[in-house]
Amino acid sequence: MKPFIKEYENDETLQEDIKKISAKNVKDEDIYVISHDDDRTKRIAKNTGINTVGASEMGVGDAVKAPFEKKGDELRSKLQNIGFDEAEAKNYEAEMDKGKVFLIVTNNENVEQYLV
Repeated sequence: MKPFIKEYENDETLQEDIKKISAKNVKDEDIYVISHDDDRTKRIAKNTGINTVGASEMGVGDAVKAPFEKKGDELRSKLQNIGFDEAEAKNYEAEMDKGKVFLIVTNNENVEQYLV
């Protein structure tokens, strides 16, 4: 099952959606935030109690290959490691270049219904 992913420009909207998902008993360890701005990503995660996509999700082998040549390579790799193919990872990372932040939820098929 592919992870759910949704892009945001507004951090408050993203945080509200995380609260909606959490209220439906989606486990915090299945909810992730990813963006080009590490400080922004960490702030959102701290405010909502959820995860950033980091070394623990990448696996030791991949983490050892870091540091990546550039931020985009790192983000694409992280996206592929949690279930997106290379083309999808490139598209999402290109949106992050434009300042978007993404909510990713793994192990749950009902996320879209929770956000209605």
